[in-house]
Amino acid sequence: MQTRNLINNQWIDADSGATIDVLDPATDERIAVIPSCGAAETRRAIEAAAAALPEWRSWTAEERAVPLRRLAQLMVEHRERLARLMTSEQGKPLSEARGEIDYARSFIAWAAEEGKRVCGETIPASTRDKRILVLRQPVGVAAAITPWNFPSAMITRKMGPALACGCTMVIKPSELTPLSAFALGELAIEAGIPAGVVNIVTGDAPAIGAELCANPTVRKLSFTGSTAVGRILMRQGAENLTRLSLELGGHAPFLVFDDADVEAALSGAMASKFRNTGQTCICANRFYVQDGIYDEFVAGLEAQLGSLRVGRGVDEGVQVGPLINDAAMDKVESQVADARDKGGRVRAGGARVAVAGCANRFYAPTLLEGFTRDMTIATQETFGPVAPVQRFTHESQAIEAANDSEFGLAAYFYSRDASRLMRVAEALEYGVVGANDGAPSTAQAPFGGVKHSGFGREGGRYVMHEYLETKYVSWGL
Repeated sequence: MQTRNLINNQWIDADSGATIDVLDPATDERIAVIPSCGAAETRRAIEAAAAALPEWRSWTAEERAVPLRRLAQLMVEHRERLARLMTSEQGKPLSEARGEIDYARSFIAWAAEEGKRVCGETIPASTRDKRILVLRQPVGVAAAITPWNFPSAMITRKMGPALACGCTMVIKPSELTPLSAFALGELAIEAGIPAGVVNIVTGDAPAIGAELCANPTVRKLSFTGSTAVGRILMRQGAENLTRLSLELGGHAPFLVFDDADVEAALSGAMASKFRNTGQTCICANRFYVQDGIYDEFVAGLEAQLGSLRVGRGVDEGVQVGPLINDAAMDKVESQVADARDKGGRVRAGGARVAVAGCANRFYAPTLLEGFTRDMTIATQETFGPVAPVQRFTHESQAIEAANDSEFGLAAYFYSRDASRLMRVAEALEYGVVGANDGAPSTAQAPFGGVKHSGFGREGGRYVMHEYLETKYVSWGL
């Protein structure tokens, strides 16, 4: 298990010797000690990426694809080790960690091939003595700041396309889950990615982020995290006009219409809401269920919640692991208490769950009926295993309630009416819409939000544009 930062293919400690403990969220056991770096080390990582850029960008797309394909294969070979490492530092059930490694690998494999399809074009000129060419070239040194909830996939979703386009990178993972990042760095070296192309720095988040934004060598920054931090990075990056991709907070609505397939809707609800203990940016946060199907759906949801096993992610059969830290638990408890105080009724769950030998950081899958607009759970992202449910009568009511949010990352709805499927999909003000689909994320499709959920897209051919400049060449004959 690597525990140090990666700069120019060298594993380094912080200049100051400062460190950060990495804890298992299930037990509070210290599983690693990592460097707490700052601006100086980040600057050296940027310099290493800049030095590696001319050679890396000169490689053909196929030449860059070779080590990327090898990296994807190594992730397959090391799948179990990577998954167990992730569960130890993040807490998610081991089955989900294995799934995330597969998901993370798909971004590398897709980008390796998509890089070969980055094309320029010729445009008919307005005079006989000219030709117009459009070139697509790598933006340069790129930076990525990634969250703790998907510590492998959120890196590869950025790293794969950036490298395939010919950019070099500095990656700042979360201090809560750095070990997955370091493991990817080890495999990148083994895959043959040249020194300086991938650099990883952990430590003082404000200092590292400020350097990434202030350093003029960094021409692109991709961030996944909270809207509050996204605003800070946008202000800091303004001085250098740094290109940004921001995937920020969400507050996904989940609509179930009378004509829905109830079993499919329940399956989608469970997949969306309780994956990673509800700690995903696109998990369902608000359920709106039409009158005619409400009782059947809520009863079914209650029954399925009762079958979920809560416990350590490494234990067999566990489906709901710990929350990431005490602050996350406080937030979940606060939202449920606020809902109760304002008339909401907890139909299932609503309390901590004691797990032998573990920290007090497990929360029962919870079903909350009768949530209203004045409750914090109705407007703020929960990031926990709580499903608030509300009735509606007319389609227009559901759409209005769904769109009544500053966020616009993901939304879900279930219906078997073809006209409604198109009508509602177009009406929802969200960047990702799951229509009869509770798990829409995939490497070949564009992912990103609108409104206060950010801008830019990751996935498919759309993400390649984020790491490319468009150059117009007017050629006089």
